[in-house]
Amino acid sequence: MEWSPQEPDKDAAWDMYIELLTRIATQPLPDDDGIEQTALESIYALFSITRNIIKDHGRDCEGFARIAIIILNQIIRPFTARWHKLSSDKAFQDASKCKLFRKELKELQEKLTNYSRMLAEIAGVEDLTKMEE
Repeated sequence: MEWSPQEPDKDAAWDMYIELLTRIATQPLPDDDGIEQTALESIYALFSITRNIIKDHGRDCEGFARIAIIILNQIIRPFTARWHKLSSDKAFQDASKCKLFRKELKELQEKLTNYSRMLAEIAGVEDLTKMEE
């Protein structure tokens, strides 16, 4: 099925694209830097950010909303649900759990970087996901 994004879809995609490009969601987290709990909170914040973008752009960004909701529920939610439980059980006090979190975060980042590329295409802007390379 061919889909042609409307202006509200493009605007919503741009807003989400900027959020993803400037968060740990797509940016490297070196092994010796950052705090796992803070990274988890940044990923979790994508839920409220996405909801607000969808609400701000209204019903006319239905195409964007469909994609964004799938990303939230099928890609981000399993990660945050798992790690919220583990973090409340003090997982981030265990070096091996921190290492596992960072490994799983890298896997999530790959998926969210692909999502960012899609958003750049929808928004009709240059893909900046590989600017650092």
